[in-house]
Amino acid sequence: MEHIKKDNKLSIIIPTINEARNLPILLADIRSYTQCLEVIVIDCGSTDSTTLVAKIGGAKVIAMTNKNRGEQLHTGAMSANGNWLFFLHADSRLKYNWKSKIINLISNPLSKQYAWYFNFKTEKKGFIWFILELAVYIRSNLFNSPYGDQGLLLSKELYSRIGGYKEIPIMEDLDLITRLKQITTLRSLGSGIETNSRKYLGSNIIKNAIKNALLRYQWRKGANINELAKRYYAEN
Repeated sequence: MEHIKKDNKLSIIIPTINEARNLPILLADIRSYTQCLEVIVIDCGSTDSTTLVAKIGGAKVIAMTNKNRGEQLHTGAMSANGNWLFFLHADSRLKYNWKSKIINLISNPLSKQYAWYFNFKTEKKGFIWFILELAVYIRSNLFNSPYGDQGLLLSKELYSRIGGYKEIPIMEDLDLITRLKQITTLRSLGSGIETNSRKYLGSNIIKNAIKNALLRYQWRKGANINELAKRYYAEN
């Protein structure tokens, strides 16, 4: 495995709220990365033991009171010391080869001109889950539009160039991806990231996808972002 230079430090940024159940599993995945690394958890008012779990796991914890994921992500990026930023959701699982993929990538100076994402996977098996993964693959690879639950890796230089995450409570990933696509290409790392299926359970996957697509359409048409956030979180 190729070793990276100390000036290629990786900062992993994880926004949380009440993720004490999922966070230890992700931190265990991250601990296998033995290169220059810092982990930053930005918590927005958890009432469980999320922040304690993060500290025990060796993460730097930043506490916020405002429940705004865009603000969480941007706060984490601004406090990061690494020149590569890796944004992750707390309920993600990293596949066995994620370390070698990232090390090889950030060791190549040409990688800085692009943004990178993982291939969406779920822990569930079956036809409907296969269709979901296929739909996300098509959206990401053919339309160059991955979402936040696929992880996002980019240089801090590129992040600063596009102005970073906007401090909005919803659509923060879509907004950032839209701006990235205007100046660069988003590329797959060629490895999977497993997303917890909890947001799909107890609901019709197709109906849920249509509802979210409608919210995205309304956002693009200029609907009030705070009103959209209220609707989204009330229904999830």
